[in-house]
Amino acid sequence: MTSPYSAKEWLQLNIQQQGLLKPAKSVAHAIGQLSYVQIDSINVVERAHHHVLFNRLAEYQPMQLQQALADKEIFEYWSHAAAYLPINDYRFSLFNKTRIKQGGKHWFEPEHKVIREVKAKITAEGPLKASDFSHDSKANNSGWWDWKPAKRALEQLFMQGELMVLQRDKFQKVYDLTERVLPAHINSQAPTDNEFARYLIERYINAHGFGSQQQMHYLRKNIKPVLVRTLSEMYLAGELAQFTQAGVNYFYKPDQQLFSPILKRVWLLNPFDNLVIQRQRLKQLFGFDYQIEVYVPAAKRQYGYYSLPILWGDKFVGRVDVKAERKTGILLLQNLVIEDGTITSKGNSEFDEFIHQLKLAVNQYAAFNGCQRWQLVKSNHSAVEAELSFQANGIV
Repeated sequence: MTSPYSAKEWLQLNIQQQGLLKPAKSVAHAIGQLSYVQIDSINVVERAHHHVLFNRLAEYQPMQLQQALADKEIFEYWSHAAAYLPINDYRFSLFNKTRIKQGGKHWFEPEHKVIREVKAKITAEGPLKASDFSHDSKANNSGWWDWKPAKRALEQLFMQGELMVLQRDKFQKVYDLTERVLPAHINSQAPTDNEFARYLIERYINAHGFGSQQQMHYLRKNIKPVLVRTLSEMYLAGELAQFTQAGVNYFYKPDQQLFSPILKRVWLLNPFDNLVIQRQRLKQLFGFDYQIEVYVPAAKRQYGYYSLPILWGDKFVGRVDVKAERKTGILLLQNLVIEDGTITSKGNSEFDEFIHQLKLAVNQYAAFNGCQRWQLVKSNHSAVEAELSFQANGIV
């Protein structure tokens, strides 16, 4: 279990495989490398899926994602959460779809009569949104979990594979029959348990460079036993090698190569970015303890509602809570928190370079959010705050 790389080189490999060191050729290429891009509805700034791609594609624009979906290069389904996935991976979505169709529960108990009616309407009329179905206005619609019956039926049909998302209209899903959306050449044969486990393993290692068995079945139900067995088989066959770091056993491909040097630049990453979404792995490898506080009561938040992890080179040096004031065109840096011991005081080249790279990153992120200016509200690092505050109303 001797490691071929140093701890620092493993981090370099992880960042390389995450597509941060060399721009992707297209949206489909980026999603193929990452294996999925998580979809999220929060829009205090540009939504998560667009932000993830912004960090991996030069001059990315949100309409590029919609075009990739329209061109059927990607599709929407469930990974460990709602996600965009490579269209060539479609058959592996059938692992989950088959189980749900056979009685497995996703969120709701299926209402079969409503499901039949909803499918018949789409069959007859073509692509429809949930808002295209009438519902009883006197029904209890007090919260997200009180979805009207037609919306629940649409989601059930989607999750069991009878409907696909054709496009999004103002973030609403537009559904159509799978046979009218899925390209004819795409393999639609459901994988065996072993094939699905191998798929998870290979996709994870390709996206991260290495991983533990726990990381590979992250938030996946009923797959751990076959995944552990498949890992053992692949290891014994020489397809995978192992190393241990800080008590964690990782698998990797023996022919994996480092080819991209670490860039001394700053990335403002999304809370749902593939590099940071597994918080335990992030803490183990990078020593960065991160939690998104969207779901934390306001009075208990330490850093802010929507804090972006700040990656500088191969180190996480802080986080910044952001909000786009779209009416005024200002990106607010509401709380910039620098980790203890990561950024030195003013007066040396390292500090100057960090400030330069941070300003570049903020400028680019503000423009991505359609903001012409940005403003630092507060920071725990007085030297950083002093350098950024004078540009509070500067033009991007």
